[in-house]
Amino acid sequence: MITFLSRLLIPDAQDVKNPAVRQAYGTLCGAAGIVFNLFLFAGKAAAGLLSHSISIMADAFNNLSDAGSSIITLIGFRMSGQEPDPDHPFGHGRIEYLAGLIVSGIILLMAAELIKSSVSKILHPQELNFSPVIIGILAASILVKFYMYLYNRKIAAAIDSAAMKATATDSLSDSAATFAVLLSTLIDHFTGLPIDGWCGVLVGLFILRAGIGAARDTINPLLGQPPEKEFVDQIRSIVMSSPDVLGMHDLIVHNYGPGRVMISLHAEVSAKGDILRLHDTIDNIERKLQTQLRCSAVIHMDPIENDDAETKKQKQAVQKILTEIDPKITMHDFRIVRGPTHTNLIFDVLVPYHFSIDDAQLKSRIETQIRKKNPEYYAVINIDKDYT
Repeated sequence: MITFLSRLLIPDAQDVKNPAVRQAYGTLCGAAGIVFNLFLFAGKAAAGLLSHSISIMADAFNNLSDAGSSIITLIGFRMSGQEPDPDHPFGHGRIEYLAGLIVSGIILLMAAELIKSSVSKILHPQELNFSPVIIGILAASILVKFYMYLYNRKIAAAIDSAAMKATATDSLSDSAATFAVLLSTLIDHFTGLPIDGWCGVLVGLFILRAGIGAARDTINPLLGQPPEKEFVDQIRSIVMSSPDVLGMHDLIVHNYGPGRVMISLHAEVSAKGDILRLHDTIDNIERKLQTQLRCSAVIHMDPIENDDAETKKQKQAVQKILTEIDPKITMHDFRIVRGPTHTNLIFDVLVPYHFSIDDAQLKSRIETQIRKKNPEYYAVINIDKDYT
């Protein structure tokens, strides 16, 4: 149904990288979530009242909160699509993450209330009423929620939305939780075991887990997280497609919300190349990145000596020193500056996070090893981190 509606209501529905198309998908899925969840709330509330089941009533109000979450998601998508303005020159894309964070808070609150009510039901159990209508409502709810999980997951993957991924996870958790409620109702009817409250606790834990996962998925991009490997590979492929580019490093991806990405990187070129021609090459690469990946790009051009025998020799010697310390350490921007009394070996060292040796000790070890090989060589080292 969602696929049919998207083709009917969204122009150029296949162009999921287009911010307008992406916003339309978010609006459509948010509206569908409101309708489905209100329908489920009405059905489960009726079933809960008929059966006197706390777990069914709790599940019903969870669906009502999901409808509220869908409203917040819908509003978030609409607001995130606003054009940049003087106060927000990078756009409003991160509002989508804030909407997801609010939804996560609602999920966690509902989980806490459900667990509290369920513990009370364990301490003070009540007899449940049973009817085929109640079973039918619960079974239908499981199927509807699983369908919501499928379409939310599909659209989330297509438009790369953390908020919708959280919604998909929440729908799957709800489907599993309602299955637990259905199971407790059947067990109570056929065995007389009063496990309704325990199943309510289980439902609450499912919802709690979904809320924590949703919060993590929205907090991480707000705090700043590394880009996906596929995106980095696309950038590298475009940059390195030019024969004038000998290497690239110091890639940083700034994410200001879906579809609002800025990148910066260093591209290595020959120090003996024509500066105007190389500058034109870099400009063309920046435009290609903007066109193909829908991102703004700034490239710093690094001239390197790629045919100097002494530079190659010393670079290999330093790389050997780094490998002996730890194979995970790499370097870039290597160059030699010769003077009348000594020679500087200048380079950046890329160190993994949580490395066993601190930066000062590592620099000291590298400098010592270089001086052992030749007392006239001095190391000028910049410790760098990988932001990808």
